[in-house]
Amino acid sequence: MQENINITIGNRIKQLRKIENLSQEALANLAEVERAYMNGVETGKRNVSVKLLSKIILALNTDFTEFFNDEIFKK
Repeated sequence: MQENINITIGNRIKQLRKIENLSQEALANLAEVERAYMNGVETGKRNVSVKLLSKIILALNTDFTEFFNDEIFKK
């Protein structure tokens, strides 16, 4: 179960990053993390803390409600 939610969150981050036309490196810089770590988050290989997820969501110009209000989470 945990692995699936990590992948789902990572996919949502990647989806929104592409909508915002940001590279993985640019998003990592905005969220103040290493690009390699951001890659791990997007691929579901890293657990993301609520604090870091908050930074990423802010960098993606959205909020928690919008982030989680997507069909990807309604399966």
